[in-house]
Amino acid sequence: MGNTNHGTKTDPGVAVGYIRVSTDDQALGPEAQRGALERWARAQGVELVAVHADLGVSGGAELDKRPGLLAALGDLAAHNAGVLLVAKRDRLARDVVVAGMVERLVERAGARVVSADGAGNGDGPEAALLRGIIDVFAQYERALIRARTRAALGVKRSRGERTGQVPFGFALAADGSTLVPDPAEQAVIERVRALRAEGLSLREVAARLAAEGAPCRGGRWHLTTVARLVRRVEAAA
Repeated sequence: MGNTNHGTKTDPGVAVGYIRVSTDDQALGPEAQRGALERWARAQGVELVAVHADLGVSGGAELDKRPGLLAALGDLAAHNAGVLLVAKRDRLARDVVVAGMVERLVERAGARVVSADGAGNGDGPEAALLRGIIDVFAQYERALIRARTRAALGVKRSRGERTGQVPFGFALAADGSTLVPDPAEQAVIERVRALRAEGLSLREVAARLAAEGAPCRGGRWHLTTVARLVRRVEAAA
């Protein structure tokens, strides 16, 4: 039996997927998350009707900073889906309050949050307790990452070193602090601008750059990398 949402039955055999990758946590990239969602759906005989993503978005971001999550919540109603599917529960949020808000919105839509890794799934008190523990630990882990980052930046500043990443399209000059344009990366930025002007999606831009052998830090064009670059390009337009 499906849940009900204002008198309309939702179907537990229909799921909407949600993917989130932050700048701090790259352990589970968008492709890996999508694969986990698709494997779970096949194993459970569930139809995965849509997958939405927030790329480069912190786990502590408020809902109005999560267009992908808002789209996923909207699709629950549009498809009468009974499941909001994530690879791991901490993909929802690394903030207890935000995670609770998302869960409440999903429940109001007549659906439930399901983790492809199985952690915290279920309706019993033990499952609810585990979900709470996961949410608290995710928030703690986020705070720990931020504390370590601040400490490392403090050490660099005390040495007079540049802090923060060198933005794509630039390189450090010989003095170790001045930014100078990198011709090869500047050419990639112009290529991205042209591809977006043609109407290509982020996934299509990533595929085109990879096919063309465009230089990429890290050796591979990931969706998160392209998303950050596109935001910079479009903000500067």
